[in-house]
Amino acid sequence: MTQAIGPVRTCIGCRTRTLPSELLRVVAVDGSVVPDVRRRLPGRGAWLHFDLECLRNAERRRAFSRALRVQGSLDVALLREHLEQQHRNTTSGQPRGQQETRKQVDPS
Repeated sequence: MTQAIGPVRTCIGCRTRTLPSELLRVVAVDGSVVPDVRRRLPGRGAWLHFDLECLRNAERRRAFSRALRVQGSLDVALLREHLEQQHRNTTSGQPRGQQETRKQVDPS
């Protein structure tokens, strides 16, 4: 017997099925693919890992226009910039959204 763990989405880059919390939703806006970080933008969405390799695979396979059901090619510059910034934030040594905490030492 399988237990339902919630909705499952497929990354359009690597075609791996996983939870939406591990993927970034993207939508087409005026001929560009934009990240939908809050998952509230209107329109058809597609899902992508926070990985530049998945972005390259999706571009190579022309998956964005097919998944978003848009005619012609789409500009992915905003999405690429967003993923590169996420990559810089996670590789800088500090986890995202966390401040450095210091222990206070009692001088006595």
